[in-house]
Amino acid sequence: ERLVMDMTLNSLGRNVPLELSGVGSFAPYKSPFAMLGQPGAFPGTQMQLRRPVPARNKVVVNIEKAVELSGLKDGMTISFHHHLRNGDAVIPLVLDVLQKMGFKGLTFAPSSIPDVHDCIADYIRSGLINRLYTSGVRGELGKLLSRGELDIPVVIRSHGGRARAIEEGSISIDVAFLAAPACDPLGNITGSTGPSACGSLGYAITDARYARHVVAVTDNLVDYPLNPRISIPQYLVDSIVCVQSLGDPKKIATGAARITRNPVDLKIAKDSFRLMKASGILEPGFSFQMGVGGASLAVAKYLAEHMREKGIRGSFGLGGVGGYLAGMLEEGLFDAVFDVQSFDSAVTRSIHEDPRHIEIDASWYANPFNAGCIVHNLDCVILAALEVDCGFNVNVLTGHDGVLRGASGGHQDTAAGAKLSIVVAPSFRGGVPSIKERVTTITTPGETVDAIVTERGICINPRREDLIGSALKAGLPVVDIDALKKEVEKLTGIPRPAEFDRDKIAAVVEYRDGTLIDTVYARK
Repeated sequence: ERLVMDMTLNSLGRNVPLELSGVGSFAPYKSPFAMLGQPGAFPGTQMQLRRPVPARNKVVVNIEKAVELSGLKDGMTISFHHHLRNGDAVIPLVLDVLQKMGFKGLTFAPSSIPDVHDCIADYIRSGLINRLYTSGVRGELGKLLSRGELDIPVVIRSHGGRARAIEEGSISIDVAFLAAPACDPLGNITGSTGPSACGSLGYAITDARYARHVVAVTDNLVDYPLNPRISIPQYLVDSIVCVQSLGDPKKIATGAARITRNPVDLKIAKDSFRLMKASGILEPGFSFQMGVGGASLAVAKYLAEHMREKGIRGSFGLGGVGGYLAGMLEEGLFDAVFDVQSFDSAVTRSIHEDPRHIEIDASWYANPFNAGCIVHNLDCVILAALEVDCGFNVNVLTGHDGVLRGASGGHQDTAAGAKLSIVVAPSFRGGVPSIKERVTTITTPGETVDAIVTERGICINPRREDLIGSALKAGLPVVDIDALKKEVEKLTGIPRPAEFDRDKIAAVVEYRDGTLIDTVYARK
C-alpha cells in the first residue's frame, strides 16, 4: 500500500506529494527559474574513487563475474543508457542474468526506456525491480504502471533533471551497465565505431562519471589504445564483458528520417518557420534545436533554404541530432553541432570524422544546476506535444486515456532555455482534440512556451506581446487559443476525460530543478 505523507498544490494548481515513502521528500514547483540564481556552490555527490591493483586488461569472463566484482546487492541501484534505442539487447540480457542470480528489489534507473523493452514489466512482476527512475515510459510497462501495479511511484525526470539528480545524489548509481559499441581492454569507450555504433554516448557519460562501479558491455573489443574519439575514458570503467552482439544495428542507427509529405504537417512546419522569421532571431550566429520527426525536419528544410538565400551562418545546432542537422553542419550553415544523442548512421559518421561535431554529456546539455548548460544558450527550439492546454502547458507523457506512453526527454529543459520555444501539433489526432482546457499531465509549464503552431493557426502566449505584434505584422494566422479549442471541439466533440484512482499514485513528474510539477494517478 502506498504511503503518501502529504499533498500540496503547486503554482500550476496541481496536487503533488511533499513526501513519498520509498522515494523521499519533494518541494512543489513554483516557477521555471525559482531554484536558480542562488549565490555560491552547494555540495553534490563526488566521483567515486577506487583502489584496484594495476591491470593491463579488465576483460572478465561473463556478466555474472562482472556482477560479483561489482558487489551488487538486493535493493541497490543499477543504470543503463538508451543510445541503442530499439536495437538495444543489453538491458534484457543483463536483467535476465540478474534474475537468474536471484537478485530482488533493485532500483532500475536508465536514462530512458526503449519502446521494445516490454520485458521490464515482467521483471517488475517477478520482484527483480521494485523502483523505477526514468525519462520515458511506453508500451506494456506504461500500461502496468498506469494500472498502479508498482508499489513505489515512478519518478519521471527530464534529461537535464536526471543529470542534476545524479550529480546532487538524488539518484545514487551502484552499478552502471554501459553498452559500449567499441571498447579497448582497459575500458576506453566510444559510440562512433563498431557494428553497433550509435554516435554520441552523452547520457552514458554522466553514469560512468558518478556510478560506484562501471561495467562496459561490448561486442567490439579493439586494440589498446582506442582511437581517435574516446567518449568514456578507462579510469571510469571497472570491468569489461564481451558479448556476441549489443543488439540490432538496423534499429540502432536508423536510416535518415524523411521530411514529411503530410499536408497538415507541412502547413505546421511552414508557419513555424514563418514565425521564426517574424521573431527576428534568424540573424548570423543564431542557434537552433529540433526533433527528428517529419514536421521538425520540414522546418529545418525551410530554415536551410532561407540561410542559403540570405547567406546566414548559425552558431550551433543542438540536441538529439539527426542526419539533416549533420548535413547542415557539413554544408557550413552552422559552425558546430553539440550532440547528446545521435539518431541515424549519417550522424555516427559525422561525429566520428568531423571535429566540429561535438559529443556532449547530459549535464553539459541541460543540467540547470551547473555553471552553464547549452540549452540556456539556445535561440530557438521546435518541440512536439501529445496535448496542450489554454494555459500553454504541454503534455508529452500521458495519452488522453491517462496511460503513460511518452518521455519527458529534453522538452522542459529546452523550452526553459530557448529564447523562442515553438510547440508543433496537429489540432486533433484520431478524432481527439490536441488542445484541452487542462492537459492530463503537465511536463512543460506554459510559462516557458512561446507559441503553439497547428494547421488551423498559431497561438501565441499572451506573455509574448512582442511576438504577437511581430507575427501580426508579418501577416501570420494568429488565433486565440480558447477560440481555436472551441473550433476544434465543434468538429471532434469533447472527449470524456480519463478516470483516475486518486488514492493511488503511479508516477510523479519532476521539473528539471527537482521540484514536482505534476502527479500521475493510476487509471480506474
